[in-house]
Amino acid sequence: MQRRGPVRSILGLAASTVVLGLLLTGCTADPLAKQYADGSAKNYTSGDGTVVFTQPSSRQAPVTFSGTSDSGAKISSSAYANKVLIVNFWYAGCPPCRKEAPILSAAYAKYSAKGVDFLGVNTMDQAATAQTFTDKFGLKYPSIVDANDTAVQFAFAGSIKPDAVPTTLVIDRSGRVAGRISGLIHDASELGTLIDAALAEKG
Repeated sequence: MQRRGPVRSILGLAASTVVLGLLLTGCTADPLAKQYADGSAKNYTSGDGTVVFTQPSSRQAPVTFSGTSDSGAKISSSAYANKVLIVNFWYAGCPPCRKEAPILSAAYAKYSAKGVDFLGVNTMDQAATAQTFTDKFGLKYPSIVDANDTAVQFAFAGSIKPDAVPTTLVIDRSGRVAGRISGLIHDASELGTLIDAALAEKG
């Protein structure tokens, strides 16, 4: 697959929504069925690599959510009011989730010092499995365990649906989805450009 062009060069366009990347061709309505048909059988729905940044005037309503972290802490969207928030949908058995974990860890170390919060949403595992993963990869931010009621996934479904794992969303200071990376984060600049754009906006 061809690598996408740099995100930064396109963010300044006047269009209300900027879509970056090369969409996979010939994709079917059921990616898992296709995996079994072609013998790859990855058992997860991989994102198509699209990177999206939506201009403030075209963003949908703020997303509200709540859940319980893998350490048993109650977490809600109100805790992130007036802050840029990165939400990463993942689970431990997802190969690209493991591959991008060091990038997320490094991004957290860099941007948490600038007031950006990070939150994981585990879509399949229970708390013990989620904690083992975060400990292994040194992820210092919490993850909501969402496998039992999918409440957080449902909350985001009406905005920019996290229909593939991994998916990473950038939430602006008003609680609205500003950006999305569907699938693997290939390098730090891919996510960093979206975060910088959200940080540059007036609160």
